[in-house]
Amino acid sequence: MIVELAVGVGGTVAYAVVGVVLMGLGYGLVDLLTPGKLGELIWHERNPNAALVLLSGLASVGLIVVTAILTSDDAIVRGLLSTVVYGLLGIVLMGAAFLLLDALTPGRLGETLTERALHPAAWVTAVVHLAVAGIIAASVT
Repeated sequence: MIVELAVGVGGTVAYAVVGVVLMGLGYGLVDLLTPGKLGELIWHERNPNAALVLLSGLASVGLIVVTAILTSDDAIVRGLLSTVVYGLLGIVLMGAAFLLLDALTPGRLGETLTERALHPAAWVTAVVHLAVAGIIAASVT
């Protein structure tokens, strides 16, 4: 029983580390796609657009990670590997969806998201992130 508990705790810690690293990469992607420093925009300038887009990106990565964990079998190494692969895929596809949305809409989406007043483009971007995550989560097997 103690060995099983130790293995379970170890697996939980490993999945948590993978999830946090993937969310860190998701943060980095949003920071890369948004002009200026994301931390500065959110914490110092209190920019609601940047916060909404970051929130949706982190929630999306979290959704993919949770789904990958729930659908993994008891083999911890395979489960961690699939979590990493699907998480990275989600981050890449969310970035691609952002760039596609930017190409299809007027102006520069990244610049719009740095405006002080809440902009509808931030909501659209947030929903695109969540939709991409939902598609990936639904396809995880």
